[in-house]
Amino acid sequence: MKIAIPLVDNCLSQHFGHCEKYALVEVDEAKKEILTTILLDPPPHEPGFLPNWLHERGANVIICGGMGARAVQLFDHYGVEVVVGAPAEKPEKVVKDYLSGSLTTGSNVCDH
Repeated sequence: MKIAIPLVDNCLSQHFGHCEKYALVEVDEAKKEILTTILLDPPPHEPGFLPNWLHERGANVIICGGMGARAVQLFDHYGVEVVVGAPAEKPEKVVKDYLSGSLTTGSNVCDH
């Protein structure tokens, strides 16, 4: 499994489409551990482009603070699970909490 996390200042970004980097974290689901983490520079922001771009890089899950309804639909089309309302923590903590089932999420901070 690969989990994509948008980053600003090395922490989870509240807006997935406007971030500095993406952490792409490969995990062993059975052992619930992180195998590798790579940082990707996002392409220029273009509506509808990021879901396919992340899917092509192997993302199965995206965890962010907020995401618009259209982006959620596009990720769903590519079979990528969307988790919104996550806190602005370091990507390793977010992934570990997600894998352990203890990730606390709030409301989707994106309103479009």
